[in-house]
Amino acid sequence: MAGEPQADCLFCKIVEGKIPATVVRESETTLAFRDINPQAPTHVLVIPKVHYPDAASLAAAEPGVIADILREAGEIAADEKIAEHGYRVVFNTGAGAGQTVFHAHLHVLGGRGLQWPPG
Repeated sequence: MAGEPQADCLFCKIVEGKIPATVVRESETTLAFRDINPQAPTHVLVIPKVHYPDAASLAAAEPGVIADILREAGEIAADEKIAEHGYRVVFNTGAGAGQTVFHAHLHVLGGRGLQWPPG
């Protein structure tokens, strides 16, 4: 059921502490950790502690949590010293967009020039 931890979800297991991650921030509703396959010098994932498969379903069910994720992204950019020079936030939704873990998550990318379109 949406909102409930999923036994087969990698990110749910990270939230539960069953799988280690390099955590950079945590709030009541979110957890942020370094991506294990970084695409930029700073590459942090911000996830809700509740399980929804993608950003759209999370936003529809819990708009306050998606706001929390975006607020945390700004805090991470400041903490990582990338806010002044610019950074990118990305929600991939669906396999065709590159989503590989079907637990809503936001990528915070920075520390190098980021081209447009992204690829």
